Amino acid sequence: MICSADLLEFDAIKAILARYVSSPAGRRKLEAVAPGNDRALLSETLAETTEAVEYQAAANKQPPAGRNQGGASGVVRLSFESLPDVDVHAAKLRVEGSVLDGSDIRDLTAVLDRACDVRVILGNTADRFPRLGALAARIADFRPLVNELNGKIEPDGSVADNASVALHRLRRELNRQQGLIQESLERFLRKHRDDGILQDEYVTFRNERYVLPIVAGQKRKVDGIIHAASGTGQTLFIEPLETVELNNDLVRLREQEMREVNRILQELT
Repeated sequence: MICSADLLEFDAIKAILARYVSSPAGRRKLEAVAPGNDRALLSETLAETTEAVEYQAAANKQPPAGRNQGGASGVVRLSFESLPDVDVHAAKLRVEGSVLDGSDIRDLTAVLDRACDVRVILGNTADRFPRLGALAARIADFRPLVNELNGKIEPDGSVADNASVALHRLRRELNRQQGLIQESLERFLRKHRDDGILQDEYVTFRNERYVLPIVAGQKRKVDGIIHAASGTGQTLFIEPLETVELNNDLVRLREQEMREVNRILQELT
């Protein structure tokens, strides 16, 4: 027996529509669409669709909406390109005590920012497109929250230096401390450049410490702490004695930075 959905090629139509859906959430929404038999609901949905088609036709004559362009009174093209999938992030928020990482907050901020634009843009055309305006009115005003979040997270998901006064100060101290360590190690390199101790003239990182590569057989000639050896055993990575306390201070600063980053992420969450 052939059902009406088959006669209407419902799945084929959904497959065509899927080509134009640009976000993960939109694709899930489309996947959930199914035939219905509630006449009142279907009539309202068709009216919304008709209005949306009319809006799209008018908007296609306009440039894409830019950031904060929603103040314009005319029809503006809406863009849902590059919207991240935030369902998992939103689920985390429902768990008491959970803390989002920077990339989660970045993605949520991007979605809320776009929601603000859609709310204002469609709200400004409510007289001409009342059903779309009513849908837009159901979106909360997230602008104060977005303004508070903006600039706190970098595009790569890391917490920005200016996310707090304390973090800005700590990172400035970290940069200064790394400079002091670099100067100390460069003095060591200059001092031992010609005595056969150095395996190579570069600074590297082992066990969260800045170290230098020396010839394994020369370790008795160097005052310092050995942190690792190369695969062949011919090279040892040593932390010169004069650098130990500087590295200790760097580790302490990094621990303070991590605590402050975690505090900021908890606050933003």
